[in-house]
Amino acid sequence: MAKQDFVALEGSHRDPPPEPRIAAAPAQEVIHVTVHLRDRQQQQLDQHLAQLAQTPAETKHLTREEFAEQHGAQPADIDAVRQFAADHDLNVVAVHPERRTVELSGTVAAMGSAFGVDMGLHQSLTGVYRARTGSVQVPKDLAPAIVAVLGFDTRPVAKPHFRLGKATKAGLRPAADAAGFTPGQIASLYQFPSGATGAGQCIALIELGGGFRAADLQQYFSQVGGTSPPTVVAVPVDGTTNAPVGELNSADGEVVLDIEVAGAVAPGAKIAVYFGPNTERGFVDAILAAVADQTNQPTVMSISWGSSEDGWTTQALNAMNQAFQSAAAVGITVFAAAGDNGSGDSVQDGQAHVDFPASSALVVGCGGTSVQASGGQITSETVWNDSPNGGATGGGVSDITPVPAFQQAINPVSVTGSHGRGVPDVAGDADPETGYQVLGDGTSTVVGGTSAVAPLWAALIALIQQKIGRSVAPLLPALYSAPTAFTEITQGSNGAYSAGPGWNACTGLGSPVGSALLAALGGTAPPAASTVGNGAKKKRAGRTTTTTASRKTVGAKG
Repeated sequence: MAKQDFVALEGSHRDPPPEPRIAAAPAQEVIHVTVHLRDRQQQQLDQHLAQLAQTPAETKHLTREEFAEQHGAQPADIDAVRQFAADHDLNVVAVHPERRTVELSGTVAAMGSAFGVDMGLHQSLTGVYRARTGSVQVPKDLAPAIVAVLGFDTRPVAKPHFRLGKATKAGLRPAADAAGFTPGQIASLYQFPSGATGAGQCIALIELGGGFRAADLQQYFSQVGGTSPPTVVAVPVDGTTNAPVGELNSADGEVVLDIEVAGAVAPGAKIAVYFGPNTERGFVDAILAAVADQTNQPTVMSISWGSSEDGWTTQALNAMNQAFQSAAAVGITVFAAAGDNGSGDSVQDGQAHVDFPASSALVVGCGGTSVQASGGQITSETVWNDSPNGGATGGGVSDITPVPAFQQAINPVSVTGSHGRGVPDVAGDADPETGYQVLGDGTSTVVGGTSAVAPLWAALIALIQQKIGRSVAPLLPALYSAPTAFTEITQGSNGAYSAGPGWNACTGLGSPVGSALLAALGGTAPPAASTVGNGAKKKRAGRTTTTTASRKTVGAKG
């Protein structure tokens, strides 16, 4: 095909990486890319999601079969990609109409020629990666059908948002002696609905590295549980499998934290762990694999990985948001950690930044607090900020995502005066020193970070969905209409932003009052014995004291 028939794919431009280029990518190396295609009926999907948000109890979610039929890729678009591959010496590895993706393989030389990209090897502190610069070129007549082409780059796209507390010797210490909480104690403090286990639900966890050992999980749940442990399954994506590193201060810490928090709070739910490569391609493919999974059928999703939205290509953001739309359509609510590096989000320019995917308007962003408790009740809860020597909750205002409908009344404003999607939406305990007891790689420790908040909230929604017998997706409009379901966090800051009454860019709407949220979403909640969150919005910032009283007497099993 003549060169003039090609155009730059919108949103695919990449600047040169900051690390030095050491060589051209090996011409004969075989690589894989995923071509993401448009929805055959995007306008109808937008209308359906809007109706779900307005009448959640009356509007039905689509089954996965219905979604594939109504919103899968157009056969003509798939055929056009097949022809393009044949014309350029590329192989069609897999076609997933329901995910709207076509996987292609070919040598670096063939891929570079087909898509007009130059790929080089670059040296970073952690190793060598492959990267491209410039824009992806696609046939002009095919360009309207293509959302993204991902896979040329192998540079890591995200970081796990967890923080280790003080390590202990192998084996969990009793809760009475430990520095942190069991997940079940946190659930009790936040008044999660009783009488539910998450039965009939499946919590999808997205992981971009690391792994878990079955023996560790068995030991953990036997010690902090009180019921049978959850069923945990590992699902490989793009060749990445459950591969424990053997050191908890690695991606293993993230994987273990997610599984043990979600599984301890909702032991009746299945936990499906989707392992994908830490690349744009791997991240999006893992989410799509969970959304389309007919075997495990996730009903809620937790993502504890992310990075500043500035580092993403527009095409990858578009592909990710398309995946999140698909999730909502089939009844999956997605939670994502807001980050552990304060308002700067690890960008070393002195400016405020927010983390993606938490900054997506289709995802519930999860911020972090520091909790003190005594006698089974929270005595103080403030913004988590251990800076400069530790972490701090992410949060702020997006430079990319405009103000969504559910935040119009708030109209979040950044420190520079611009308006955009405010992050986070909700919060929960994230301070490593008041964090969660976990066990992994034979080591017991206390772990925090906003990584813990996403699976905590996912487990809460699994309990609620079991109780009310339906999905609550899309959840965000309902959250912003349920002020009594939160305890406002009014003290502390994450750097550029400070907490205060109402929504704020540190802890969002606040920490959960689980029984009140159940009632707000259509369930029946028994009168709470606690004085916190009983039918009226409360402010929590050391309400009467800011005691550092013992966190030992919560009295609930994990």
